[in-house]
Amino acid sequence: METLSEKPGTRNVSVTPKPPKKRKQGMWQSIVQQKYLYLMSLPFVIWLFVFNYLPIWGWTMAFQNYKPSKSFSEQKWVGMKNFVDLFQDERFYLVLRNTLAMSLMGLIFGFIVPIFFAVFLNELRGSIFKRTVQTVSYLPHFVSWVVVGGIITKMLSIDGGIVNELLLSLHIINEPIQFMAEGKWFWGIVTASDIWKETGWNAIIYLAAITGIDKELYEASRVDGAGRFRQIWNITLPGIRTTISVLLIMSIGHLIGIGFEKQFQLQNALVKDYSEVLDLYALNYGINISRFSYGTAISMFTSVVSIILLLTANGIMKKTTKESIM
Repeated sequence: METLSEKPGTRNVSVTPKPPKKRKQGMWQSIVQQKYLYLMSLPFVIWLFVFNYLPIWGWTMAFQNYKPSKSFSEQKWVGMKNFVDLFQDERFYLVLRNTLAMSLMGLIFGFIVPIFFAVFLNELRGSIFKRTVQTVSYLPHFVSWVVVGGIITKMLSIDGGIVNELLLSLHIINEPIQFMAEGKWFWGIVTASDIWKETGWNAIIYLAAITGIDKELYEASRVDGAGRFRQIWNITLPGIRTTISVLLIMSIGHLIGIGFEKQFQLQNALVKDYSEVLDLYALNYGINISRFSYGTAISMFTSVVSIILLLTANGIMKKTTKESIM
């Protein structure tokens, strides 16, 4: 700081020199400095573009009467005809009902159960027993749905199925129940199967979030006389609130695009009105009978609705809990 003094009786004027301006780095200079990081990420960017963005070009089939034998310029454009046919098909609304029903059941139970399971594992004191339970719980995630479908079908069979045998031995029922032949049981069977298969795997991320909570908070709460349930309610759950919010937003985004593996493996002709979901509908009425444009319209509808649900859930979460993914 430099102080300049004028004539006697006048005030002093202080002059503070301005700091030198920082030179802004250009985009190309940053790329050159971090060229190895960009080169390492390049294969993943190419993979993302090829498998996630390039296929969007195929959406043009939804506005054509697509014929594989013709080139793109020779295809007949039909505008919104495929979407009109889709929304006028009564089967579509039946399939949409099945999709939303199984999605909501999976969202409620398949989202809450892993949280409670992660909290339960965190409360276990024996490290060996804790690791054993965790390992056993996430092993079903690596089992194919083909195998899981066979296991579930055998367990629910009326001919030696363990579920019917147990219910009969406890005198809860008088005769075996044909679980796989009655549509009213199908949604519950799919939801329970998915919970058994994915709970352990989904709980891993919650366990990682719980590990990041400061242990001094638990020690301070024990000094104040808080029990385990009070610690869970006031420390553990608030500590993983951000993780819960992010995963909930992503789950809502996949509410209508739930895939078809579970339903395909567990379905049969007797429960088709309860087992068919949008992806199976696109497969059966699009690809199997060569209505490629109609199948593309179904898939496009699913993708657009999923994006709308994701943005809506993100906006609501951002306003209510200040948590969001973008």
